[in-house]
Amino acid sequence: MFKFLSEKSLRAFIFSLSLSLIYITTFFQISYGAEHNKDALTKLTKLNIEELMNIEVDTVYSASKFVQKTTQAPSYVSIITSTDIKRFGYRTLADILNSLSGFYISYDRNYQYLGIRGFSSPGDYNSKILLLIDGHRINDNIYNTAYIGNEFILDIDLIDRIEVIRGPSSSIYGSNAFFGVINIITKNGSKIDGFELLGEAGSFDTYKQRITFGKEINKKFDLILSASFYKSHGQNLYFKEFDNPATNYGRAEGVDGEKYNSFFGAIKYNDFTIQGGFKTRDKIIPTAPWNSVFNTHMTNTNDTTGFLNFKFKRDIDTDTTFMSRVFYNYYYYDGNYIINKPPVVRTKDLSWGKSWGAETQLNKRIMEKHLITAGIEYQDNFLQKQRNYDELPYTEFLNDRRNSYQWGAFLQDEFSIKDNLILNAGLRYDYFKLFFGNASPRLGLIYNPNKTTILKLLYGMAYRTPNVYELYYNDGNITQKANPDLHSERIHTYEFVIEQFFKNYRFVVSGFYYRIDNLITQVIDPSDGLMVFKNLDDIEAKGIEFEAIAKWKQNIEAKLNYTYQEAKNKDTGRLLVNSPRHLIKSNFYVPIINKKFSSGLEFLYSGKRKTLGGRYAGGALLTNLNLLSEDIIKGLNVSATIYNLMDKKYGYPGAGEHIQQVIEQDGRSFRLKLTYTF
Repeated sequence: MFKFLSEKSLRAFIFSLSLSLIYITTFFQISYGAEHNKDALTKLTKLNIEELMNIEVDTVYSASKFVQKTTQAPSYVSIITSTDIKRFGYRTLADILNSLSGFYISYDRNYQYLGIRGFSSPGDYNSKILLLIDGHRINDNIYNTAYIGNEFILDIDLIDRIEVIRGPSSSIYGSNAFFGVINIITKNGSKIDGFELLGEAGSFDTYKQRITFGKEINKKFDLILSASFYKSHGQNLYFKEFDNPATNYGRAEGVDGEKYNSFFGAIKYNDFTIQGGFKTRDKIIPTAPWNSVFNTHMTNTNDTTGFLNFKFKRDIDTDTTFMSRVFYNYYYYDGNYIINKPPVVRTKDLSWGKSWGAETQLNKRIMEKHLITAGIEYQDNFLQKQRNYDELPYTEFLNDRRNSYQWGAFLQDEFSIKDNLILNAGLRYDYFKLFFGNASPRLGLIYNPNKTTILKLLYGMAYRTPNVYELYYNDGNITQKANPDLHSERIHTYEFVIEQFFKNYRFVVSGFYYRIDNLITQVIDPSDGLMVFKNLDDIEAKGIEFEAIAKWKQNIEAKLNYTYQEAKNKDTGRLLVNSPRHLIKSNFYVPIINKKFSSGLEFLYSGKRKTLGGRYAGGALLTNLNLLSEDIIKGLNVSATIYNLMDKKYGYPGAGEHIQQVIEQDGRSFRLKLTYTF
């Protein structure tokens, strides 16, 4: 694989690996001593695979909408647990996903964006990944956004585990399951078992508080209620594009602040679950997008999201499971932009989205060899509204109100041809009010030649319909115009996965190829200089992902993954914007004093990325260190985390609304976190 690496990428890989070995060796010596170390290694060689791994093979629900081993799922699956989140000091969903092979992030100092297998197009608001909370769709119905930063509706400490499914999954989930599915599984009240108080303080005058109550009663009733509050002053930043006397010499001072309030609650009684979440988040924007005035706190955005989910799930017998849900989603966006037209005016950009829907699903094992999954879904988007106007003098540019509906039916069969050979075949049909129907197939052949080797051959086709923002948004034809003639985009993906267990190691190699047709791309129309979405590009991409995981009996854990990806415009042969060829990630967890004190070290390398202007944002190797003390006194956990330990200067490509080709990211920062449970 190393022939694909540039000299700089290879140096980063070697540095990361060398520093990791020094780190793990040093703390191993501190923890156990040389003599104990020798005895422990001798014992390790005598253990079987299950004892060496110290875990059973993970199970996953989201890959097929029923519980199965990850080794039998028709996709390459990653599982992240609440323990991982605690050990490495992750702050957001973006932090977590950025640690996985094939995933990378961008941040324009307003929202966080997710890149997957070489694709992260400027102007796309995470619409090609489906985000779920306990199986419930969270993407909004205006932009289809999957929020992954501080704008994500759920507090990160309420996550029990995350199931990440790579590859097209429209065969069971419909639109937006384009590159994959991320299902967030929340904690039960029994995991809290009382009150939990959290306090955080960090760099840039950042503070967070959380109060959570959780309890299980008589194995039938489970309750969790939680509220979180966050506020950050943010950084003072410098942008060379604004370095002149009229714009404060490029210094954006006190205009990077952010705050949010969030609430989550769930009640479970026997087979019934009532669940809801709410979040409102305000962010001041320092980058002066959309030709707004530089260095003002009055350019900001507010996002409010909420949902209610009523679910019934029952195991009718050992071979049959029935699930039904009814849900409601709410979304509101309020953007304020101070623009010098002239004169200087406040431009209001507003969106409202409301929807309700229902889903019914049946899982049934037939003739022992067939596990059938069938279901039907309906969603009514009864409000999809967008407005854009200037306040004083009042001038309205957009007042567009829509409604739409969609329904889908799916059928899937997991056919156990032999004890070591499984065929997973699925098909879904979706109908949309605004578009023709879409059929989405998926095939997976999973073969176990022996107990420690798994081979997967996968094919899937997925689609994404244009959202109402892409179809109908314009700001009075000042910077952007509408295009109601857009068509759905499609992806065909072919993938081969090998999983191998060897002693205390697990290895995964995945080779993938995908083709996107009719990609919806935001471009500048040369006839009028306005940004517009068009079905212009066909994309072709190929790559390979490698992951190694080691777990020792002393709870020392190590992970390393490498991704080579090459995503190009099929017609021009040019590499896509914001698409690094190389990604290298590794993390290491080492207990130092039993379970009382431990450390987690993480390395993240992303190769250079092309910008819209044809330049490159340079590659960067980031190092994060987390020190964790659990039950220092009964119920008290303390963690101290240093992010970007080496204070690396780096940036991400800007989008079409930015003057900046590269947007600066945070330098070294610190967070102290205290959690007390009683």
